[in-house]
Amino acid sequence: MNELIKVCATGDVAGDMTALEVQGFPPLAAFNVDGRIYITSNVCTHNTALLTDGYFENDIVECPLHGGTFNVCTGKALSFPCEIALQTYEVVVQDGAVFVRAPADASCPKKA
Repeated sequence: MNELIKVCATGDVAGDMTALEVQGFPPLAAFNVDGRIYITSNVCTHNTALLTDGYFENDIVECPLHGGTFNVCTGKALSFPCEIALQTYEVVVQDGAVFVRAPADASCPKKA
């Protein structure tokens, strides 16, 4: 089983979406969908752009560069020019903190 890595406090995701910088990870984005937190890569898979600079509504984030969209719950690319899904992370919320399971190939120094 992969270790849990703390990425932020639950209060840091009080709004709709938040950019996260976590050592050992690529840029991450946290999304609040009806009170549930989802964590994905923050970089569009079509072209290098931060998704948190784009538009977010319900469970869809739109890239600010070319308008491609993704479902933040599943990572699925929903509209052109995006065709490759976003990396998503398993989220665990515990004691006021948000954790993700480290991918097997990640080197993350912080332990839960």
